[in-house]
Amino acid sequence: MTDNRVVVYKEPGKVAVEKSDFPKLEIPREVADGLGIKQAAPHAVILKLVTTNICGSDQHMVRGRTTAPQGQTLGHEITGEIVEKGDDVLFHEIGDICSVPFNIACGRCRMCNEGKTGICLNVNPARAGAAYGYVDMGGWLGGQAEYVMIPFADFNLLKFPDRDKALEKILDLTMLSDIFPTGYHGAYTAGTTTGSTVYVAGAGPVGLAAAYSAQLLGAATVIVGDMNADRLKQAASFGCETADLSTGDDLADIIADIVGEPVVDAAVDAVGFEARGHGQGAEEEPATVLNDIMNVARAGASLGIPGLYVTGDPGARDNAAKQGQIGVRLGLGWAKSHTFVTGQCPVKQYNRQLMNLILADKAHIAKAVNATAISLDDAPRGYAEFDQGAAKKYVIDPHGMVVA
Repeated sequence: MTDNRVVVYKEPGKVAVEKSDFPKLEIPREVADGLGIKQAAPHAVILKLVTTNICGSDQHMVRGRTTAPQGQTLGHEITGEIVEKGDDVLFHEIGDICSVPFNIACGRCRMCNEGKTGICLNVNPARAGAAYGYVDMGGWLGGQAEYVMIPFADFNLLKFPDRDKALEKILDLTMLSDIFPTGYHGAYTAGTTTGSTVYVAGAGPVGLAAAYSAQLLGAATVIVGDMNADRLKQAASFGCETADLSTGDDLADIIADIVGEPVVDAAVDAVGFEARGHGQGAEEEPATVLNDIMNVARAGASLGIPGLYVTGDPGARDNAAKQGQIGVRLGLGWAKSHTFVTGQCPVKQYNRQLMNLILADKAHIAKAVNATAISLDDAPRGYAEFDQGAAKKYVIDPHGMVVA
């Protein structure tokens, strides 16, 4: 069997593509030992990667803002073709092209039975929930690679019904592993509905996906806030209003100029813990976005928070933030009776329906997030450009299967 190659975190600001062993039908040793279960995984498949995307969550590790060790494999946005399967995989076949939720889920525990696949109890001995290629998430190997192992395949895989049609729309379908469901989850849990006014903090790929999803949900006006002019231009390209936070103008005033009042019906945090204050040269203030969305969301609103917050941030400005303790004005949210929806998106709650929209030509998420295909060897360049604020969603094409 051929060797494998995978993207690996080397040190802050640096990744590399390295050779690795071809994956086996086995779960990580730390999961098997920690949970007292066998390592052999007849329920698993090996995928040949068709596409695998660079995510903003990966960038947190690569910037040195998590406890990720040197050698951490990367990549949790996975779309691939089955090339090997275990004896207990009953409902998928060699040659199927499938989307893989970034949440690793057993399909058998209480959380999975309740549809909360982001906090599966049987895939990470350290805490509820796991993901591919991510620190503290169970030791599962990353999918920015040529091949990857997927456990509990019958439960986790979403098969595309028509191979040829799937390859034609692969730049849209690759977003089903994370970014599209995560953005949709943010807009949906913020209560977006027909005629809503919506504010989305952050014009990175997840923020753009949330804004596009808000439109799908029927929002009347979607405002996207950021300090990156290129990313704001990308948001405007599919009909969003924009709030340029680099000006230092008050966000409530910007919103009032657009919708006629200083509040919105729904608000989404698509930034997370590396947020900065407003204005040119503003310093990092990890609670800025949470405080912003509480301020501009009307009383009784829901706040969708797909932006990542961590329990350990070695690069934080103070000791409290290094433990995930940040200056959130919780009293403001309490006084306004806000609902906060946090945590990993449970991808399986949304991915099939969003796939149907794509295949019916009613959702064009790749255009909204400016999907840009690169080779596996170009992954270090993609990380560097994304870190500099490129208004693109980088899609790694390890085997040259993306249609030009």
